[in-house]
Amino acid sequence: MSRVYNFSAGPACLPEEVLREAAEEMLDYRGCGMSVMEMSHRSSVFQNIIDEAEADIRKLMAIPDNYKVLFLQGGASQQFAAVPMNLMKNGVADYIVTGQWAKKAAKEAEKYGTVHVLASSEDKTFSYIPDCSDLDVDDNADYVYICENNTIYGTKFHTLPNTKGKELVADVSSCFLSEPVDVSKYGVIYGGVQKNVGPAGVVIAIIREDLIRDDLPKDVPTMLKWKTQADAGSLYNTPPCYGIYICGKVFKWIERQGGLAGMKEKNEKKAALLYDYLDESRLFHNPVEKGSRSMMNVTFVTGDEALDKEFVKEAAAAGFVNLKGHRSVGGMRASIYNAMPYEGVEKLVAFMKEFEAKH
Repeated sequence: MSRVYNFSAGPACLPEEVLREAAEEMLDYRGCGMSVMEMSHRSSVFQNIIDEAEADIRKLMAIPDNYKVLFLQGGASQQFAAVPMNLMKNGVADYIVTGQWAKKAAKEAEKYGTVHVLASSEDKTFSYIPDCSDLDVDDNADYVYICENNTIYGTKFHTLPNTKGKELVADVSSCFLSEPVDVSKYGVIYGGVQKNVGPAGVVIAIIREDLIRDDLPKDVPTMLKWKTQADAGSLYNTPPCYGIYICGKVFKWIERQGGLAGMKEKNEKKAALLYDYLDESRLFHNPVEKGSRSMMNVTFVTGDEALDKEFVKEAAAAGFVNLKGHRSVGGMRASIYNAMPYEGVEKLVAFMKEFEAKH
């Protein structure tokens, strides 16, 4: 069977080149006689893998020397608790709620302190990013939190909020490594890798060193202290070794695509192709305000639930899979992450045009 075009929101498609390389090394990684999957995380071979992966992501993102790179487990959702546990000194945090994940993160943070919602787009089903140029940031806020790209709704912060000097914390799970980023604008930037970077099971957190504290409340679990993992070079316990190994391969693949600048150019072309069609279509409609559109997750509807279902079914039969929208909003969603080739989007648009002509 030939490979399908996988538009899943995550776990998502990985570069074929990377999968082939991993397949070749599956039984014997570079002559060591075993797979990375069965290798000790304390071995020098694995130490080289994680060191190289860190060096490569530092180069890709131009990460300043005073930031730690941590390869963690528990997904982005575990960081919803780790962020307030590690950052709350005054017990106050400001959240900008632009979708389900930011909403969940804010709710989790309420367990550890006072949470203010500075701005929200819930009034219009999260179909836009609010103006964050002059927010009423709390004087005591330990940080301002955003989810930078909203997978479910297909929105993205194209301008970072003005945090009035407070630390910016961003969950970048679904736009990770899709374009160049100025890491120095963030106190903490983290993301689950299963959308753009690797297989499910790894979360990468990039944290400025002065925010990695030892003086945390006694009830903060050892495993959720960033300092625990930072001091141990992400090897305090057995890390998700195979996932980190694949991430390392993806970093090298991105470098071959021209780095993050090259990646952005490719991603913009794919997104423009799909959005341009949606804007002229008489059947399909994108519900997101133009200035807030995501380059990674493109949502669309026909306005008729039965027809949406029919489209998803016919698309899957034609080899375009996982186009069903999130259960909370319905409709359709095409996630066109780094590894989705341009031709995948081109063929999807051609299929949508055929479907439109029939209906």
